[in-house]
Amino acid sequence: MLKKREYARIGETAYTGSTESGLRLTVVPKPEFKRSMAFLAVNYGSVDRDFRLGGRLYSTPSGTAHFLEHRLFEVEGEDNALTTMSKRGADANAFTSADMTAYHFQCTDSFFENLELLLKFVSTPYFTAEGVERERSIITREIKMLEDDPEDVMYYALMRCLYERSPLRESAAGTVESIGDITAETLFDVHRAFYIPENMYLTVVGPQDPKRVLETAERLTDSAYRELPKREYGPAEGPLPVEVSTSSQMDVGAPMFLAGAKGRAGLSGRESVKFELTATLALSSLLGSATPLYRELYDAGHINETFGYDLENAGGYSTLSFGGETQKPEYVCMRVLETAADLAAGGIDPAFFARRKRTAWGSALRALGSFENVCYNIAAGGFSGYDYLDTVDVIDSVTEEDVRAFLAEYLTLDRCAISVVTPANK
Repeated sequence: MLKKREYARIGETAYTGSTESGLRLTVVPKPEFKRSMAFLAVNYGSVDRDFRLGGRLYSTPSGTAHFLEHRLFEVEGEDNALTTMSKRGADANAFTSADMTAYHFQCTDSFFENLELLLKFVSTPYFTAEGVERERSIITREIKMLEDDPEDVMYYALMRCLYERSPLRESAAGTVESIGDITAETLFDVHRAFYIPENMYLTVVGPQDPKRVLETAERLTDSAYRELPKREYGPAEGPLPVEVSTSSQMDVGAPMFLAGAKGRAGLSGRESVKFELTATLALSSLLGSATPLYRELYDAGHINETFGYDLENAGGYSTLSFGGETQKPEYVCMRVLETAADLAAGGIDPAFFARRKRTAWGSALRALGSFENVCYNIAAGGFSGYDYLDTVDVIDSVTEEDVRAFLAEYLTLDRCAISVVTPANK
């Protein structure tokens, strides 16, 4: 059964429910559009390498989730699922992040034919030794390209500074060595463990009938009960970084840096949303393009348009970061931390903070215009125990005191690490 809910403040309507097998789903009708999007997410990502199931501990190589994502498009005795969807006029793709694997498509015609195929190929594994070997060579090339990407190198160098054991230290694609240990049996094991209805979420946005979406999902998902795996992330890590700095030389035109810190761990539900919004407001109040610090650094030529900030939640941790191109990475990082301390102690101008909240509110509303954003965040919220469409209400609850406390706790010299990439031979 589907439950209808109206979100008056944002002008949206959503239908939520689940199949008998436990697959949760949300449909956001958009009758004024011709295009539709379906997004099937699995609560399984690159950090979920070790898990227990049926009393047995499984330890899988780095890159397994990403490898599985690539192989699932193969359908026994038929064309590759991507090829079939493309022939039907759909734009289909998939991705693997630290905490999610998702398969999605957009189309104007043949929506339910594509939805049926999506549900079938994601739920029906077909792995052969020959297919695994072919994929290994493809992903090896992808990994080598990532190893030549300075932003990717800089990011994972920072993760290795911040985390001692977490799989967040490693790329979702794995390494050439680690994917060499992936077999068809490995893929069957993780598919059996994680690709079950209770561990998946289907989101549809567009001019589609919610009841027909539910009926299709009900018909094409296995109703047999299966045990959910228990993830093993190892001992909890402390708040301080393992190393405070790292540097690399690469073929770049200008020095660049990424600095960051571990945020609060183990959050879920509304608490997780409020922390993320508090962090976003804190970072925008400190580093946004309208702030005094940004103008100071930009006018002095210490930063340019590449400078930015981010917050990620994955693997039981949240990570905040900021950086960009600069000739003085350490200086810029120190100015950020000094200004954060000043704001935490002296407060934020009330009028400026009110504008930051209005900007955040406006950004949240604009994000609702992106089908991809809506689908992703509804699924992520479903896995974490919150309703993404309630986000604007949570923004109202974030206070200036919350932001000051965030800056005082997380943006400090002892909590931060910095990763720098400089031009080779310069």
